Amino acid sequence: MYVVTASEMQALDRATIEEFGLPGRLLMEHAGREAARVFLAHFGELARRGGAAVACGRGNNGGDGFVIARWLHQAGVPVSVFLFADPGRLAGEAFENFRLLAKLALPVHEVPDAGRLEFLKEELRRPAVWVDALLGTGLSAEVGGLLREAIDVLNSLGRPVFAVDLPSGLDADTGRVRGTCLRAEVTATFGFPKLGHLLYPGAALTGRLEVLDIGIPPAVVERLRPRQRRITAAAVRAALPPRPPDAHKGRTGHVVLIAGSPGKTGAAALAALAALRAGAGLVTVGCAASLNPVLEVLVREPMTSPLPEEEPGVLGPAARAPIAALLAGKDCLAVGPGLGVDPRTRELIRALVAESPLPLVLDADGLNALAGDLGPLAASAAPRVLTPHPGEAARLLGTTAAAVQEDRVGSARRLARATRALVVLKGAPTVIAHPGGEAELNPTGNAGMATAGMGDVLTGILAGLIAQGASPEAACRAAVWLHGRAADEAARTLGPRGYLAGEVMEALPGRIARLLEGPVPAEAP
Repeated sequence: MYVVTASEMQALDRATIEEFGLPGRLLMEHAGREAARVFLAHFGELARRGGAAVACGRGNNGGDGFVIARWLHQAGVPVSVFLFADPGRLAGEAFENFRLLAKLALPVHEVPDAGRLEFLKEELRRPAVWVDALLGTGLSAEVGGLLREAIDVLNSLGRPVFAVDLPSGLDADTGRVRGTCLRAEVTATFGFPKLGHLLYPGAALTGRLEVLDIGIPPAVVERLRPRQRRITAAAVRAALPPRPPDAHKGRTGHVVLIAGSPGKTGAAALAALAALRAGAGLVTVGCAASLNPVLEVLVREPMTSPLPEEEPGVLGPAARAPIAALLAGKDCLAVGPGLGVDPRTRELIRALVAESPLPLVLDADGLNALAGDLGPLAASAAPRVLTPHPGEAARLLGTTAAAVQEDRVGSARRLARATRALVVLKGAPTVIAHPGGEAELNPTGNAGMATAGMGDVLTGILAGLIAQGASPEAACRAAVWLHGRAADEAARTLGPRGYLAGEVMEALPGRIARLLEGPVPAEAP
């Protein structure tokens, strides 16, 4: 499913009007009618009993609101309109639809200034539910003045809000709040989800998201082709490598994992087991020789390969040649979980990044070794997948974690361009950025995943899928979706917090089986 920026949506609308001759007024009518239908499905009973009000601004979002009010009136809902603008400033389709309200004798309250807003405060309390049609996707500055006051008053009423296209005050591209924002219970958006619906805090302010078809021709969509997608179950099922009935472990992928240091052997164990749970046939963990007895106790199915140490528990240049030999005949290399930050380990990691002939998944300390100098990635010819959390991404970009969180999609894209690698920026939501600028957003997962070991499990899943033959792009898509969906199931069965990374890993085979065996709608999230 495509996800669009504000400018991409504007381009789709413009092309539909100019190239296919569909009038803007017809698109607005269709959008308003569909939004009214969804409103009635969610709030029809409440609105008929207690009345509804539509808060309109002076732009096209307000025009949609006028159409919605008209259709609600025709459906028997007692509805009133509050115009938070000077009606003399209305233009185009919005003005035409405003004029139609007078013919229906719908109550319209004009609120051109703060004084009038104060005067109407008691009237604002009457409706049982509100429709937010104040500001749409074109918001480009902080909300101030009358609209800021109106949004704050509406939020204070405690009434459910149905947002049209986007909760007013939300940035359509980043999910940031521009000064203030209405909190919606349901949002009906037109054409495609906007990035701001899926990125926090916008995702929380959007409430339940309903995506409405307003008649944009498929030919227009395919020609303009938005650069973001939301990962679907159908896309994940297509991404999973097929397994022939005569498969054996030598044909289902062999992962080499370089991981673990004193106190962090659990990270190596989780990543290794997750690769097997994702379907890899074989996993070999390369670890410091003194840690090998610990790993032998922690895991049974993965193999281990004790490597020469610089000192007990610390890998460095001495392990370079043995690792190169270990990679022969293998399918994927994963480096980093719990590996440590010793300068000698950093030197080893940088050599592996530059020299490994295998597809490489780089996580945790594997990423930290590149902070300040991304040169080894430029020297590499094999596919590379980076899996940073915001702090690690910030170190690679030379910025702060707060700046990364402020624009998650943009930050992931910058890192993908700088490294010419696939970037899996972990978080809510996880963002996959491609070197060419495309981005994918993962809809699965929950806040219970904020616990130790989750990233190690994701590294293992990714490496396991690549080893089985999935392209790195397909593996990223499938890994993040399966990781999050397994966590969603853990939250349902064990509770929303306190479940462990290992329990998510244990749920993977069942999750994969249900995905492969059950029917999956083409656009199922």
